[in-house]
Amino acid sequence: MPDFTLERADTELVVTAAGIDIARYAFEPGGAVFEGPKPYLHPLRALDGAPLTAFRPWDHRWHKGLQMTWTHVSGQNFWGGPTFQRETGYVPLDNVGRMRHDGFTTVTDAATEVSFSEELTWITQGGEQWVAETRTHRFHGLDAERGLWLLDFTTTLRNIADRDLEFGSPTTQGRPAAGYTGFVIRMPRAWTGGRVLADGLPDDAGADAVMGSAAGWVAFSGEHDELDGGGTVLAFAGKATAGPGIRWFVRSEPFPILAPSPSFAEHITLAPGDEFSLAHRHVFGDRVWTPDETRALAAELAL
Repeated sequence: MPDFTLERADTELVVTAAGIDIARYAFEPGGAVFEGPKPYLHPLRALDGAPLTAFRPWDHRWHKGLQMTWTHVSGQNFWGGPTFQRETGYVPLDNVGRMRHDGFTTVTDAATEVSFSEELTWITQGGEQWVAETRTHRFHGLDAERGLWLLDFTTTLRNIADRDLEFGSPTTQGRPAAGYTGFVIRMPRAWTGGRVLADGLPDDAGADAVMGSAAGWVAFSGEHDELDGGGTVLAFAGKATAGPGIRWFVRSEPFPILAPSPSFAEHITLAPGDEFSLAHRHVFGDRVWTPDETRALAAELAL
């Protein structure tokens, strides 16, 4: 039996590994304007079938699994929900844009991996096309014995507007420790209060110590509801070709969320025609790894 298989429908792709549907990629999801319609991965599953992502949680309906986002782009919101402003805090505005799937350029369905590349356009709520994106998802590294699989994500963003674009976050707008943006995963609510480990920090450092750090990797482990046991998501900071470098946004309370943020506290500015790229790796495990095991796997599987 092949390690990975791919099934394509009109609006989604489903990746299967070892008989488990490990990932559903909704590339034309639709949805409410306020939620910032964009492609997303949900559900993501471990090899035991346990869920690793949350979808439209009651506190933030625009949180949808694992997805590429950006909270502040020259006053526009490509994340969803209210926008943070220095003077007023979070307010709902008519500035929530969308990411349009324009088509797949390559799709690879091999025995040992599945990958797909696509073109997208970021469109403001007013209908202006601001960003052309090329992204690739690559599913690989299946290890049934150790209960894990890997996802590599790469993207290139190009400014197609007729003006400079400033990419930021709520922290660049004045809210401390709120640099969420980029490739963001919202994990199951059962993982609230879960364990956070990071490269270069003590095992008991916790999420608050990791927030805003430049660690090479961060691992989040939690226990499941309904199913026995737990799981682990190990994320690598990877690479950014522009800006101040990757810093981590992570919370264990009041809900579990993790993102390698390219513009945590400093802006990235692109002139018309300029571009920058990101590359990240996530490893998904079917149990709670020990700290020593996590650090060993992080060294072995680094991007």
